[in-house]
Amino acid sequence: MKKAVSILVLIIAMTSCNSEKKQNPIEGTWRLISAETTEKDSTFSTFNPKTKMIKIINDTHFAFFNHDLKHGKDTTAALFFGGGGKYTLKDSIYTEHLEFFNNREWEDNKFEFVVKVQNDTLIQKGIEKVEKLGVDHIIIEKYVREK
Repeated sequence: MKKAVSILVLIIAMTSCNSEKKQNPIEGTWRLISAETTEKDSTFSTFNPKTKMIKIINDTHFAFFNHDLKHGKDTTAALFFGGGGKYTLKDSIYTEHLEFFNNREWEDNKFEFVVKVQNDTLIQKGIEKVEKLGVDHIIIEKYVREK
């Protein structure tokens, strides 16, 4: 009987170790360090060094927040925007389902990206297309993991 209980405990221990959830490499808090947009034949930086943007990704949702570094004290440059929603990740295809955004015309759209994590850097490349706004461009964003 003692041997059977020992074997059962061993099986349970091994099963619990094997059932650990695999860590999703894109989960975490990320700070934008560069952004580039391509429209038609023109590529340009859309990164604003006077703002700070973070993206938070958990196992089911993403959120992003961007604000000016003067914390709104200069009303001509005061800036804040944010958004979020659910996402899916299949292999390297990351699809955001934008449910919330301060510019409501962007809401209820999905945006598909190819993502790659290299060390502490997340690179996201894909198409942003919102027909009713005339938006149709390729973006490449690079984020560094916040510690």
